Amino acid sequence: MRRRFAAVVRKQKTDARDAAHLLELLCANRFPTIWRPSLEERDLRQLLWHRQKLVWMWGAVKNQMHALAMGEGVCRKKKLFTAKGRTELEGLKLGPWASYRRQELLRMFDELQSSVKKLDQAVEIAARSEPLAARLMTHPGVGPITSLAFVLIIGPVERFDRSKQVVSYLGLNPQEHSSGGRQRLGSISKQGNPMMRSLLVEAVHTAARLDPQLRRVYQRLKFRRGAAVAKVAIARKLAVRLYWMLRSTADYAQLVRMRGSSWATLVEDSPSLG
Repeated sequence: MRRRFAAVVRKQKTDARDAAHLLELLCANRFPTIWRPSLEERDLRQLLWHRQKLVWMWGAVKNQMHALAMGEGVCRKKKLFTAKGRTELEGLKLGPWASYRRQELLRMFDELQSSVKKLDQAVEIAARSEPLAARLMTHPGVGPITSLAFVLIIGPVERFDRSKQVVSYLGLNPQEHSSGGRQRLGSISKQGNPMMRSLLVEAVHTAARLDPQLRRVYQRLKFRRGAAVAKVAIARKLAVRLYWMLRSTADYAQLVRMRGSSWATLVEDSPSLG
């Protein structure tokens, strides 16, 4: 009983100190300002999140369809979702409950595909009407979804003094494990927005193919560390590029032509990312 009472007293003292500190910051006009998205921006965020949730559900349905087909010895990978692959899947001889499962999966696949397509159109309209998102779309591999999400999640770019802050904000910074004077960088923190990280990694597939500098870095990292690490590292570099495009008010072509600017450092080797 005494221990519980002492714990309550300590918590009350801590809360009182925190409240006094906050009051001191407010009185001195040193309380940090917090950016709050507008109603329209929050609504667009809901659009992006709803689409992303459906995409993840759609992917889960695809995996189940793959498992069902592979259980019958059919392995078509992406071709399973073509007209020919679907005909082959529908023609498999299955038991009663397996057939019911196949029917349900095909129904969910069609419904999710239709919903995602409708949401993609809405996102594209919103992105093209937003000047900042339209500017980011000039970068190879960055489409309406990635550009609009980046603008809405980052908010006013003036909030970040350095690109490292953006990387940390998105959870793409490597975790540090230091001991005995030795520094070791581990996997990324993943403390930021999971949707934005997912979109950046998806954009890597096209960006690393179309941008010569990113392609060289990706191939080198893939050879040394594997494809998974290379994708995360390029996603980090892509986030830094998009940040600088917002800061410099220049599109992709203008930044590429710059000499002696921060742009030249964006494709150099970065710390280990796992």
